[in-house]
Amino acid sequence: MKRSLYAGAAVTALLAGTACAEDLAFTPGEGPFNWDSYKAWAESAPDLSGQTVTIAGPWLTPEDGYFNNMTAYFEAATGADVIYTGSDSFEQQIVIDAEAGSAPNIAVFPQPGLAAIMASKGQLTPLGKDMASWVGDNYAAGNSWVDLGTYKDADGNDQMYGFFYNVNVKSLVWYNPENFEDAGYEVPTTMEELKALTEQIVADGETPWCIGLGSGAATGWPATDWVEDMMLRTQPPEVYDQWVTNEIPFDDPRVIAAIEEFGWFARDDAKVSGGAGAVASTDFRDSPKGMFSSPPQCYMHRQASFVPAFFPEDVEFGLDADFFYMPSFADKDLGNPVLGGGTLMAVSDPSDATSAFMEFLKQPIAHEVMMAQTGFLTPHKGVNTEAYKDDTLRGLGDILLGATTFRFDGSDLMPGAVGAGTFWTGMVDYTGGKSAEDVTSEIQSSWDALK
Repeated sequence: MKRSLYAGAAVTALLAGTACAEDLAFTPGEGPFNWDSYKAWAESAPDLSGQTVTIAGPWLTPEDGYFNNMTAYFEAATGADVIYTGSDSFEQQIVIDAEAGSAPNIAVFPQPGLAAIMASKGQLTPLGKDMASWVGDNYAAGNSWVDLGTYKDADGNDQMYGFFYNVNVKSLVWYNPENFEDAGYEVPTTMEELKALTEQIVADGETPWCIGLGSGAATGWPATDWVEDMMLRTQPPEVYDQWVTNEIPFDDPRVIAAIEEFGWFARDDAKVSGGAGAVASTDFRDSPKGMFSSPPQCYMHRQASFVPAFFPEDVEFGLDADFFYMPSFADKDLGNPVLGGGTLMAVSDPSDATSAFMEFLKQPIAHEVMMAQTGFLTPHKGVNTEAYKDDTLRGLGDILLGATTFRFDGSDLMPGAVGAGTFWTGMVDYTGGKSAEDVTSEIQSSWDALK
């Protein structure tokens, strides 16, 4: 029998065979969570006692513990058991399990590519039009998430398979607030203002940017993020999608223009710490440190939300470091696009309990419990952002909620030989002085060689 969750605002009775109230990470009725919606859902949830939902994904310790804390609220409402198994070789294992007919109920994919392949083989179950409609209505930039979760089925028809759960943001510019205050600079809100600020810093005899592309065998990848952000800020998202799939060639004038927008920042000795010649040789992990030297070697650094891991240990967020959204062009009317990535849930072995769990993921509580524990970001418009663990995550969450378009890292969606090959090396060549026309022509040739 399903447990009785509420008497007033708190748990008062739990029936035999289910977890105790103390096992829930956050007490119902307390804290910045949407308890009323959870209570309403729990009261109408099916009794799934004795049923199990198996989930497999890439999350290991401690992330698996955070996830289990979230699923406990589904278990409390339904009486079902949720068993999550994490693996550092998940993407290989899920293929093996699917081929053997022993897939888990739900698979957690780090990227859409493999999910799309499995969907085309009939190894995933569509989530249905109602789910697509819900995501479109309840996620910021909702149609973006529907598109990113929609793949061809075995008959070649488009269907939604992926429910995105946990997102990361790349469209960020990091800065030192103290440096800005001392110099009298203000955070720009448009790309035009960002360019004007860049030129003002140069005119003041300072260096605006720290940029580093070095990453061992992966050298060049930070420049691809720059280019992807510029594509989203100079072209409609449909053009970005065509570029990522090579529906338009890599040497299309619109792609060349986006690369040259990156070059405006990176190929000018006066605009980048160490000069343009140091961009390719500077390790991306070292490049942001110039913001914290005295005097500062640079004032801004474009990088994803993970970059604080490479800041000096004594840097305090909010005091010594902060970020702002990498703004869009005011005169192009393309909204507020955000570049990033994320994990998605897909049904690989359907059941009644599995369907109920996917419905549970619509509830704000299924996101808020994760928000309060770890670096989890969500585009769910119904969550209380006060549930985020800290101000950094809350700021990132606000950027995500303000997005009008969301797109995945384009290089990750391209064939490996291009996205993690000639695109990387081509950006190194470009920052070294080769023309965007020559670089993109060579990248397109490498893509043609795969056809």
